[in-house]
Amino acid sequence: MTLSFGSLVTITDQKARSHTVLLEAGKQFFTNHGSINHDEISSAGEGGVVASSSGMLYTIFTPALQDFVVGMPRGAAVIYPKDAAQIVEIGDMKAGSKVLEAGVGSGSLTLHILRTIGDSGKLVSCEIREEFLKVANKNVERYLGIVPTNWQLMLTDFAEFRSEEKFDCIVLDLVNPWDMIKNVYQHLRPGGHFVSYLATTTQMSRLVEALKETNNWTDAIASETLYREWHLQGLAVRPKHRMNGHTGFLVHSRRMADGVSVPARRQKPAKGAYGVDYIAKQTQEGEVE
Repeated sequence: MTLSFGSLVTITDQKARSHTVLLEAGKQFFTNHGSINHDEISSAGEGGVVASSSGMLYTIFTPALQDFVVGMPRGAAVIYPKDAAQIVEIGDMKAGSKVLEAGVGSGSLTLHILRTIGDSGKLVSCEIREEFLKVANKNVERYLGIVPTNWQLMLTDFAEFRSEEKFDCIVLDLVNPWDMIKNVYQHLRPGGHFVSYLATTTQMSRLVEALKETNNWTDAIASETLYREWHLQGLAVRPKHRMNGHTGFLVHSRRMADGVSVPARRQKPAKGAYGVDYIAKQTQEGEVE
């Protein structure tokens, strides 16, 4: 089956090095192993093989989303597929979900969310830096071929975002999410999911403690995802020496109903986790046993 011009393809050489190419009639793609005619790629079709001018063979496939986001142009660091998949999962995103994200970066998570919520869902993306917004918009259009009508990209600080609409999930990729808790609460429906992507343990701890202080959120769950491929060659089966290890932390919590506080935590804090004054106060109020 031939590939139409104007579509994206991923070509991979015999050394497992990949390139993403936008097919254009009459054009050539140049590599370290010579040139490849776009017309030949189109004719070979998906799953086909084409040779460069120096004889290197390339397999041809339409790019998977994870391949595209890792190699796409960047304005800011991308959220890697392993983290984007977790965010979609713990945020309980599905067809028809209404999602708000703040801190769009290069549009990696945006693409994952759009594919998950489908045409019946809605995504609002807030980005404070215009250069990042432009990169994200181009990446989404390049991969999908269109700018979806159910996606609203806004040049604004999330702290200034206002809407009468309630969202099913809000995702923050910001350096100070603890300052945004009130705004998240205002725009998230009761029972909705709040997910924050964080770079450091100090950010993670500060956000979790801030959520506890409001008493309007379920106990936060913090996690990170590690991804490791394996080397497979005959009996030589072992983990690869390189792995996609730590990239960021995820903090997830759910919003309580209006006017409802989370029940007192019947769990004794670990020794040294808090100061003596805090433990005495919590014990007096009956929140620890």
